[in-house]
Amino acid sequence: MSASVLFDAPGPKARRRHMMLTVVGVLLFLVGMFLVYKRLDDKGQFAPALWKPLTTGTVWQSLLEGLVGTLKAAAIAIVIAGVLGVLFALGRMSEIAPLRWICSVFVEIFRAVPVLLMMLFSYGYLSTSGAVDDELAPLYATVTGLVLYNSSVVAEVIRSGVNQLPNGQREAGLSIGLRPSQTLRMVQLPQAITAMLPALISQLVVVLKDTALGYNVLYSELLRTGQGIGSNNANIVQMMFVLGVIYILINYSLSKLAEFVERRLKNRGRGSRKQQVTGGPAVAADAAA
Repeated sequence: MSASVLFDAPGPKARRRHMMLTVVGVLLFLVGMFLVYKRLDDKGQFAPALWKPLTTGTVWQSLLEGLVGTLKAAAIAIVIAGVLGVLFALGRMSEIAPLRWICSVFVEIFRAVPVLLMMLFSYGYLSTSGAVDDELAPLYATVTGLVLYNSSVVAEVIRSGVNQLPNGQREAGLSIGLRPSQTLRMVQLPQAITAMLPALISQLVVVLKDTALGYNVLYSELLRTGQGIGSNNANIVQMMFVLGVIYILINYSLSKLAEFVERRLKNRGRGSRKQQVTGGPAVAADAAA
């Protein structure tokens, strides 16, 4: 049995205690689920008449339109936040002090402000200033809130990735005549993005879930569309159940994508190290092939 770095392997008594706590936890979960089921059943929420509207094509066509709205806002926010995140990360690590201060202030402020608050401020400005069409104001406000928050998070993830690299990477870049800014941009940044790619992809799940906050600024995403359908058919509980399943499936797919990318990166790292051991100088596996 491999010993853990953080704590000792549990002994027989600890394993029995963990087993008992697990059994108790499962029983409490089952009891809670039964109480929820009983409550819903008493209210008649499992009546077939309430679920039947969910089998019609009209409902699913409307849900598909809401899903497109969710994916549209998420895709725009992901692209812009990714670009800004890289720029702010470079700015925070720049040797130019004013640029570093400006980027640091931006990241610290918008990382601390709730996404919903930024959406509401953006919508209030866009809807009253006439800067954009009234129909586009909800989309712009949703994307603005998502971009401001997630670009700050992406910048911090990339910066932490650069800080975790060995100092030899920076020294190697400087030794071949690169300036510090060139070393950061051409040597350290690509490695940091590769190393932190699983964390960056996991952030996609956060962006996708936070698009539901666009409901508060009248953006027609999946949650708002589903609530409207549920209100019209008087089956809001059933509709929320369906929406929950859709969100779980999408976010689970993104989580599996993050695991796949992480596994591929680990395998490629092992391949590169193997090439270095067997072939002398470090040679990328792809190049060697």
